[in-house]
Amino acid sequence: MAGMATTGEHGSTRNWTFLTNHGHVLLAIARNPTARLRDVADEVGVTERAAQAIVADLEAEGYLQRTRVGRRNEYTLNPAGRFRHPAEADRQVGDLLALFAEESPAPAGDG
Repeated sequence: MAGMATTGEHGSTRNWTFLTNHGHVLLAIARNPTARLRDVADEVGVTERAAQAIVADLEAEGYLQRTRVGRRNEYTLNPAGRFRHPAEADRQVGDLLALFAEESPAPAGDG
């Protein structure tokens, strides 16, 4: 995410993005459900420890499920999960995933 500087009205330069790190991690996992957290962290631009904490948050809130497959983790996303902010609480995270992921994940329970 480096190089995302914007110049404001008064000439100040600030780095910001429209999505939080939680959103970026969710999208990275949507693109590659078997990715190592080290690779997710590199893609998002956070430390591996931060990526682990974010995945724990997302798992605790039901946005994803982690399954151990051999020596790796595989993640299953819950696209029916709702956004947390009241302004978007009527929308599902699957809407966001569909915008950015190559393939839209199937709803939980389908298969």
